[in-house]
Amino acid sequence: MGKDPEKQLKKADKLYKAMQYKRAAKLFNTVGNNFLDLGDYKTAKECFFNAAKSAINEDKYLRGLEFLRNAANAALLNKNFSEAYQFYTNALNYVPSLHGTSDRDYQFILFSSLSYLCLFLEGKQEEGLNLVKKTKTFVNDIYFKENYLIKLIKDLTVATKDIKENYLKKIENDFENFKFHEGESYLAKLALVLAKTIVTLKSKSTFDKNVYTTNDIINLTINVDTKPLLDISNSPFYNYKVKELKITKIGIKQSDNFTTYKKPEFPITIIAGQNYQIDLLFKPHFQMEKPFIGPIVLTSELDSNLKFYYEIPETFYPNLISPPPTLDISIKNLRPPLIGQSFPLEIFVENKSEGDALDLNIEIEFPENLKVMRGTLKKQIYSLRSNENMKWEINLKPLEAGDYSIKIKTTFKDPDQNQIGEIKDFPLLIKL
Repeated sequence: MGKDPEKQLKKADKLYKAMQYKRAAKLFNTVGNNFLDLGDYKTAKECFFNAAKSAINEDKYLRGLEFLRNAANAALLNKNFSEAYQFYTNALNYVPSLHGTSDRDYQFILFSSLSYLCLFLEGKQEEGLNLVKKTKTFVNDIYFKENYLIKLIKDLTVATKDIKENYLKKIENDFENFKFHEGESYLAKLALVLAKTIVTLKSKSTFDKNVYTTNDIINLTINVDTKPLLDISNSPFYNYKVKELKITKIGIKQSDNFTTYKKPEFPITIIAGQNYQIDLLFKPHFQMEKPFIGPIVLTSELDSNLKFYYEIPETFYPNLISPPPTLDISIKNLRPPLIGQSFPLEIFVENKSEGDALDLNIEIEFPENLKVMRGTLKKQIYSLRSNENMKWEINLKPLEAGDYSIKIKTTFKDPDQNQIGEIKDFPLLIKL
């Protein structure tokens, strides 16, 4: 390695303070490479950044960009992706100062693409794409379309949005052609790990029933299968061991007639290779045309480091029907029943359900010792609508004391013409 890098660093600092920027830039860069070889990425990063500042003070923008790239590379080797992103976006501010058109085109694409990869690891792919599109306006159109880094971004985008694994295979096969620095190669492979996760992660969603009424609770189960992540761990290309998948949040789109009744507690941690079942409960409130649940998006992290959004793309359309109509029936003595004396008995029928009761037939049976003096024992009604009621009186004369049972039989149809019938018994005590 030669000279002591610590002494060389102090010398470079002195040169910078003395405004001998050309010599300072060269020495900072040399010392930065020395610290890089020693694995001291933090000091190497600071050296490269100082080299960049020195070169820019001399208006040597192309050299300054080279040193900023080196600083970002050291930050990546130190696994500080946000810091690398700051170096890349800082570099983009100086690209317009380059004189040569070809230099500007190359540097615009280089630093915007590397910025995109940093944002990709934070689950900010759209923000990264917008940055690349913004710089496109400054680059020759043909050069932009044919650039290998732009093709890399396009393939990553198609793979993750359209769930096409073959586009990731294409990137793997062409990887050596990208000519990345060591830290940049690490960054790009992490982006591919994340893309592979998005593309291959498996989920299956099921409902607990085929048909629900507006009174039911809907149970949607999502089974997350992380076995495909083991393929990443076993691949020599990625050189990455996936430890766990963490789900930190869930986003659900749903029609206005649903509310989310229950969500699981977050975060959910799944060891790579295992399955996990997420249970979601929904409460429907009213009928509407084509009620829906989904898409569902899981905000996730790989090893608490690589962030992404996993979308369960299906939109579910639960088969939702109104609950079948039910009738509330009661009887009431309008006078105390006495042996040998008639008394009025009121029969009250109410439809408290949401659906109409159609073709309603009511039949009442009394025991022999309750003689019917006046009133009808059968009623036929075309419909009893929701929240409607009806009542009538029957005069009875008890012949003997005792515990009696009055039987009321009802049959009717729901709005879908399904036949519904029930028999209810009502006790009646006749005292001496």
